Amino acid sequence: MSLLNRPVRLRRPSLGRPALRTFYRGLRARLVVAFLLVAALSALTTAALTFREARTAILKRTQDTSVSALRAQVNSQVPDLRFPPNHGDLVRFTTNLARAGQAQHWNIYARYQGGAMVPPARPGAKGIPDGVQQKVRDGIAAFQRVDINGEPWLAIGLPVAFSGEDGRLSGLEVYAQVPLREDEANVQALVDAAQSGALPAAALAIVPALLAARGVLRPVRELRRATQRITEGELDTRLKVTGSDELADLSRTFNDMAATLEKNVAELRRMEANSRRFAADVSHELRTPLAAMTAVVDVLDEDAATLDADTAHAVRLIAGETGKLARMVEDLMEISRFDAGAAALHLDEVDVAETVRKTLQARGWQDKVTADLPEDVRARLDPRRVDVVVANLVGNALKHGGEPVAVAVRTEVRYDGGEHSGERLLIEVADRGEGIDPDVLPHVFDRFFKADAARVRSEGSGLGLAITLENVRLHDGTVRAANGPGGGAVFTVDLPLRRGGDES
Repeated sequence: MSLLNRPVRLRRPSLGRPALRTFYRGLRARLVVAFLLVAALSALTTAALTFREARTAILKRTQDTSVSALRAQVNSQVPDLRFPPNHGDLVRFTTNLARAGQAQHWNIYARYQGGAMVPPARPGAKGIPDGVQQKVRDGIAAFQRVDINGEPWLAIGLPVAFSGEDGRLSGLEVYAQVPLREDEANVQALVDAAQSGALPAAALAIVPALLAARGVLRPVRELRRATQRITEGELDTRLKVTGSDELADLSRTFNDMAATLEKNVAELRRMEANSRRFAADVSHELRTPLAAMTAVVDVLDEDAATLDADTAHAVRLIAGETGKLARMVEDLMEISRFDAGAAALHLDEVDVAETVRKTLQARGWQDKVTADLPEDVRARLDPRRVDVVVANLVGNALKHGGEPVAVAVRTEVRYDGGEHSGERLLIEVADRGEGIDPDVLPHVFDRFFKADAARVRSEGSGLGLAITLENVRLHDGTVRAANGPGGGAVFTVDLPLRRGGDES
């Protein structure tokens, strides 16, 4: 994969999530909506039951009143009726009943022994239902709600019997149609009242809903803040436990977790401090005898040509191993300085291309590495640490990757939320090897990590990439490893591009 002439890519401005959408997805909104839904459902259920009972009571009252009134008027008018009645008698009979029932606004009909209905039904108007007529013929009083021309009516039928012990039917049938407009108006008034009161009721329900949501969410908010403090390293954070409900149990569980975490982290920190102190002490103690050993081995190595073959081979082997040991001790001391916070930056404005080029020349890598180094890219960096970073990455690529190794330097403009956030300096090192196993990628910068567990001994100390990471962090930058689309591994160093006059 060639890194030459790679175009500069600009980050697209990110769009912030609307605060309103976040509110709608929040627990407070869901609790309020759930409370309102429960309140609305309860109100609707109560209103529906109340409406049904009230409607039934109104209609039953009208029905009972109309039947009683019709029976009373029939009983008062029948004694004056001649039997068997003729058509004129029935007309007078129904007319008198209609006058007597003006308050009910009813329509009266009569029939004798299955004859014609008197008076006849008006054209286009529905008559008395057949079911009611059949029951009356069987000697049973009946009534039924009917719809006439879109209006509600009550149809009533009464059989007339002769007075006496036997109660024999006279053959006279009396029917009435009673309008239910006023009752429907009363029912509709109930509906309108329920509808007009629903909105204020819902508005009033918001207040207890908010109070209930606040009571539920207060422990949740405290838990979130406590978790945030734990995340920021305040491991002594604890929650105040009140009550004995589920949220109180959650707070107790959080406190137990925080206490255990604080204890474990303290133990880990103690062990880590001991480990770092041990590494620093050992490397410091080894440095002096190693310096003496290196001096002696160098003298022996210079005279190796005058020795016999076996002795010369042994001397060169000792010289090589002593050099590796010296480099490992230097790496351990460097890591110890990072751990102790003693590593410091010595910034200077440098030509980035020239700095990288000197690194390659100092190690004789010009023929093994292709470089894309644009001129006039200047930045405030620590030249020694940048040299270590580039040397470690290129050396790692040559040792574990495949040639040719490519080094590229470029700049990039970054945006954050649509605002210009500054320029970045990117240094990329790519090889043509087999790449890095995806399971290994997250661990390549770990100390002493080896991708191949069977490779117990290697030429390096296992600290090169870890030192690279620490040097990049010291510059407020990042370094990441990935596999290139064309094969091989790609390491990218991302640094803020500070220029002369910028704050360091």
